[in-house]
Amino acid sequence: MKHDVTPIWLRGRPATGRRPERSRDEIARAGIDVAQAGGLEAVSMRNVAAELGTGPASLYRYVRGRDDLLDLMVDATAGQYRLREPTGVTVSDLLHVAEETYAIMLRHPWLPELVIVRPTLGPNSAAVLEHVLEILADRTDMPAARKFELFGTLNAVVATFARNALAEAGNSAFASYLEHVAGDGSHPRIAATLAAMSQPHDVDAQRRAVFEGILTGLLQMKD
Repeated sequence: MKHDVTPIWLRGRPATGRRPERSRDEIARAGIDVAQAGGLEAVSMRNVAAELGTGPASLYRYVRGRDDLLDLMVDATAGQYRLREPTGVTVSDLLHVAEETYAIMLRHPWLPELVIVRPTLGPNSAAVLEHVLEILADRTDMPAARKFELFGTLNAVVATFARNALAEAGNSAFASYLEHVAGDGSHPRIAATLAAMSQPHDVDAQRRAVFEGILTGLLQMKD
């Protein structure tokens, strides 16, 4: 028997004979609340059902399992974009999308991993894709397939940056030992690098510069 990979949004509503009590948006919000509180590993049918004040059996009326929950959650976060009208400056417009993506991922620490290992396209993320394709509409030199690839690559790159930033922020043990070895005189390169990092600098500007360089490279790629 083949596994049905039809996205949840292409499936009909449950045929229960009465109006559904829960919307997919409600289920997505409950899943996000569980993930925000306990991390991705806490997202289960049981925990999300408890967040909704119901039982797991009831939740199965709306979703087939955890994979559906994750897809709904990822797509719900894509509804948080504040997209601006394209200016005609391709790199700048894509950079704005990248920065919005990065901000959303920092607000949802469980999201970068899912974007990397389980890319999802639902109604909200399709709207973001449409926006990116609008930005690229004048790039007649770029094959159509490359435009889709750019969207996926952009998401993966930003997710990697966000995951690293979140890991650094949460790894106090790593930071403590790094400071220790930098101060004992036996690791001069580590000490010098930490000293340079402590100087005033605009981390956001540095990140945008890296994003801009990556985007420029992607736009210049030739078949």
